[in-house]
Amino acid sequence: MPLPLILRWPNREPAHEPLLARLQADQIVGDEPIAGAVTSGLWPGIRSPGAKGGNPDVASASREPWVDASGYLAAVQRALGNPGLLGHQHRNPEQGVPFETLELALVEARVNGGNFVLSVEPRYRKALLAGEEKALAAWSSLAQTAAWLRKHEGLLGRPTLPTLTAIVEPGYATTEIANLLFRRGGSPLLVSTANIPRPDSGRTPVLVAAGLKAVPAAAWAHAAAGATVVIDSAPEAGWSRVKEDLDRTVYGVGKGQVVAYHKRIQDPSEFALDCIDLVTHKRRAARLWNAPAAIPLATAGGLLHIIQYGSPIAGEIQARVHGLYRSATLLRPEAPPLALKLYRRGTMSEVFPPSIQRLGVVQFE
Repeated sequence: MPLPLILRWPNREPAHEPLLARLQADQIVGDEPIAGAVTSGLWPGIRSPGAKGGNPDVASASREPWVDASGYLAAVQRALGNPGLLGHQHRNPEQGVPFETLELALVEARVNGGNFVLSVEPRYRKALLAGEEKALAAWSSLAQTAAWLRKHEGLLGRPTLPTLTAIVEPGYATTEIANLLFRRGGSPLLVSTANIPRPDSGRTPVLVAAGLKAVPAAAWAHAAAGATVVIDSAPEAGWSRVKEDLDRTVYGVGKGQVVAYHKRIQDPSEFALDCIDLVTHKRRAARLWNAPAAIPLATAGGLLHIIQYGSPIAGEIQARVHGLYRSATLLRPEAPPLALKLYRRGTMSEVFPPSIQRLGVVQFE
């Protein structure tokens, strides 16, 4: 059954009905709380550096965009056995957000298998009711994307590739590690402590077990079978020390290894890059170039989702996914399917998708 499109619209009046009809929401609610909705997420988009006249797509002198994303929360909730319904709102009347970011919030939740309660921030709502052109254009785009997501629901919420698997549990530590693994493009497969997959033949080369209150014994079975298990807790007595760095020690365990950080993870962003390095570029699930404000997500069935958090991408970007395919097609809410030229690069397939507004899905076959 398709996920419902949920709109939060307090103080509904008859004069609002033509506007609401354009969206065709399945449920329209007021200010009441929605059971099970997670409200701790950040409003998606590019955070302004704060300087007047500054480029909103630039966060610092490094020119790396400061991206706020919350789609990972849907993946975390699903891994913990919850529906993955997100309900955060933008409540700061002194700091406006682009109207199209409401659409972005729905996109990132749906791509990660969850749903989002569409809460229209006051400035956007006022502009809509006043008939402002930019607001109405964003509303029409939201309606178009919502319909596209419903039509293509079978492409969304699929398991990510298991090349980088991370164990999560309730609480901040593992949730923030998952956040940065997604943000850094790691396409992690999230599992709960009670649902760790059985060791396999190299399909899970890296298992992240950091940030946990206690590492489950099932994690060590992955190391014994040949995987790299990453922890930030005390190692087991009797493990053979292979290498010691400033911040971590590598131990040989069975056919694999355990990378043990000496302290609890304080910088999840750098830690995420470390984990991706352990996967190696040959086995990395996905990678993008020329799209610093986009987050890639490689999922089962040969799908690469590209969520753009900044201004729409006008030109081509470079994208690679793990695996060798024969063809690739770009799917977007705002355009018909587009066949892409495909190149094989070692263990990966490469394409150059153009013109992505907020979401592009590359379907490999």
